[in-house]
Amino acid sequence: MKGFLRYSQALAGAAALALVAPAMARDGTTPRATAYAEAAKLPDWIGIWYPDWTASFASRDNVPKLTPQAKAAYDAYLESVKEHGPNQEAQAQCLPPGLPGILQQPYPIEILYSPGQVTVLTEAYSQVRRIYTDGRPLPAEPDLFFNGNSIGRWEGDTLVVTTVGLNTSTYIAPGIRHGEKMRIDEKIWLDKPGLLIDELVITDPETLTEPYTVRLSFKLDNSYPIREYVCSENNHLVTGENGANIDLRLENDEVVEDPFGEPAE
Repeated sequence: MKGFLRYSQALAGAAALALVAPAMARDGTTPRATAYAEAAKLPDWIGIWYPDWTASFASRDNVPKLTPQAKAAYDAYLESVKEHGPNQEAQAQCLPPGLPGILQQPYPIEILYSPGQVTVLTEAYSQVRRIYTDGRPLPAEPDLFFNGNSIGRWEGDTLVVTTVGLNTSTYIAPGIRHGEKMRIDEKIWLDKPGLLIDELVITDPETLTEPYTVRLSFKLDNSYPIREYVCSENNHLVTGENGANIDLRLENDEVVEDPFGEPAE
């Protein structure tokens, strides 16, 4: 009975402490209210951003400079495209494109702030990217993730991000894979009200002979919320001997009516 009373008293004490100090962080060091107040001082990027294609098309002639081994692999890819069309196996399996490809989709992103972290939600493939700004170092032996491991810091109104540990099944650009040592150094800033610039400088000793820069632009538009993206729903891509192709799921002997012609008998 005494043990039960002591347990009840401990619970009551914990509840009272939670009432008088609700803003204390889990580690007991930094009040959450103070941390959120600091986050509120950051440049106001919170909202939904759509790709600004007019700005992105200006750099479409920008191509990576490849090592001889990477060039040979890329040439083989181009020959395969001529014969079989673009390889869409990843899309057929609903695998996300990773960085930088996830930021080049025709879908919006949403940016959120919390203490020590900038979160980027991407409608495409329902991806979540976490950029840690709490002072932690880059992982020495990072796990390989589709969006990598991102560590950032604020330099004035610019977010400077380094990303390592990117899944090697993803691409630098269509047909150009990368190695485990690929690194992305990124700067994100507000160029003018409503226009966000994201500049990514990619280095990879296995693939690139010099850094490859991708510059992306996004326009603020909170008119429509981020929608749910379920890749496997209504996905008509199937994989086969020659890669992935569209399967319209029609039997060979099925009669399909021409909507602009005479009804089928």
